[in-house]
Amino acid sequence: MSCPICDRPTDPKYKPFCSHRCADVDLAKWLAGSYAIPSTDPDDADDILLDQGEEPEKPH
Repeated sequence: MSCPICDRPTDPKYKPFCSHRCADVDLAKWLAGSYAIPSTDPDDADDILLDQGEEPEKPH
């Protein structure tokens, strides 16, 4: 098995990564939202607007 970050062989100590550095790179990607899954749920759209500082439309 190879490291999903750099493709080097994995180290059992850091599996599935090859090193502490690659494990940290992966964690940083999670924390930054790089692994986010797109959603078509309208409720999620409100959350995105709030994150961008906009107000969602109010129902009439």
